Parts: sequence; structure tokens; C-alpha cells
Amino acid sequence: MERIVTIGNRKVGDGQPAYIIGEVGINHNGSLENAKALMRVAKKAGLDAVKFQKRTPLLCVPEHQRNQMRDTPWGYISYLDYRYKVEFDKEGYDEIDHYAKQIGIDWFASSWDIPSLEFIESYNPPTHKIPSALLTDHELLRAYKATGKPIIASTGMSTLNEIEQAMEILGEDNVIVCHATSSYPCPPEELNLKVIQALKQKYKCPVGYSGHEVGLVPSAVAVALGACLVERHITLDRSMWGSDQSASVEPQGVETLVKYIRVIEKSMGDGIKQVYDSEKSSLSKLRRYSQ
Repeated sequence: MERIVTIGNRKVGDGQPAYIIGEVGINHNGSLENAKALMRVAKKAGLDAVKFQKRTPLLCVPEHQRNQMRDTPWGYISYLDYRYKVEFDKEGYDEIDHYAKQIGIDWFASSWDIPSLEFIESYNPPTHKIPSALLTDHELLRAYKATGKPIIASTGMSTLNEIEQAMEILGEDNVIVCHATSSYPCPPEELNLKVIQALKQKYKCPVGYSGHEVGLVPSAVAVALGACLVERHITLDRSMWGSDQSASVEPQGVETLVKYIRVIEKSMGDGIKQVYDSEKSSLSKLRRYSQ
């Protein structure tokens, strides 16, 4: 059984190079210049795509949180006002879409509500991503499926039963299910990377990994364990303001992560033991036989 999903011009799944996503999310802090800079970071490092987040604040912010005040780069403002500050409008996404085409990188988004999904779909992205927090919003899942696009679904903060219910709606065709633990940053003992193998045994679709850890090694190990897709938050500087920055990877780290993943892929081999030509010199000098 070959597990393959096509995203844009890339096949993702068994026997294919890992599809690597730079999660811009809201690490741009409402700045198009920051967003473009992060897109350049992703392109330079060799990532396949960048991902944003799209919300309709009035739909996504619970009423009891709207007037909660917080310190932000824009001053002491309500949480609802803050959510508007980090949302790009149509003019902003037009610019993102244009710039992605200009530098040659795919982009898409996690949409947190149906109007946002319809808005992002108008740009004809190569895929859509369901965030972990919304895996139990079955109405939204049905709207995602109705787009007909490939779907990437994260499973952080979800039980196996909740994942099963979501997969019953999404099906296993044209879907990539991603293991994730939704803490920012995630401690190593809660990464539970073996879940990647468990999901591969349970489902016939490709399985990926959305990581929120500090460091790079677990994301590379995820590929060794069978993840065909890796998503990591990226940032210009981890000291920037924002809740996701500390679990994000800075520009040099993004390049290093890609190198780690590509080396892992080359190193996995085919599982058939053999004597390589590079070993034969040592074999002729060092091999000893006895009975």
C-alpha cells in the first residue's frame, strides 16, 4: 500500500522527500514586512511551503475573553483588539499571494472558522491545514472536506477517540494526519514521537509531524520514524513578542533542520544488508576468519 497525497507539484508520502512547512502563523506580529522576511527565510532554507493562520476574530474569540486587557506591542488593549492587529486583510493576503509567486514558494493557511476558510480558498491554495484546536469542530471539518483540496490535520490536545471521529468525517483519501503535542514549547518527555508509528499502523493515509519543541533533533527523528511531512514554527528572532516565538526556529536553525532531515532520508536506506564498495578496502585489510 502506497500512501501518497499530492500538494501542488509535490508528491507527499511513502518514498518521497519529507514535505517541510515553515509555520509563519502569527509570528509576523501583524507586519507584512516580517511576513515577507519569513517567506524569504523559508525559501532560502529549501522549505516546500509557508503557512499562515486566518481567523475572524468575532467568531473565534470567546465573548468572555474579548474585553480582557493585555500588554501588546500596540499598547494596553483588549484581547479582541489584539486579535485584529495580527490579522491581515484582503490587501495583505493579496500581497502575500503575489510575493509567494514572485519568490517561488507555496503558501496556505490554517483557517479557524468557515468565513476564513472561504476567504483562503479564494486564493486556490495547494492544501488546507486544520489546526489541532479545531479537530473537534465537525462542521468546520466538513467545510474543509468540501473544498476538495488535500487536507493536513493536526492532532494535538486530542484523544484517539476524537481523532477517529475527525477521520470518519475527513476520510483517509487526500488527507495527511499529523502527530502533535500542543504545548509551546513542548518538553521532550511529552513529544511522544512513537505516536507517529501508531498513526501509521491505524490509518492508510500519510502521517506527518507538527513540532513545538525547542531544538531540531526531534523533528529530524520524526522523519526517521516515518513522518512524511514536518511543520515547525519559524521566527526572525525567538526574543520577539508573541506566544509562539519561544517554540519557533530562527533562520539559521531552519537551514540546519532541512539539512538534518535530508541527511536522515539518505541514511535510512532500504533495509537490505550488503557490503558496500566503500567497505571493501577495509575488508581486505582487516577481515579475519576462523573456525
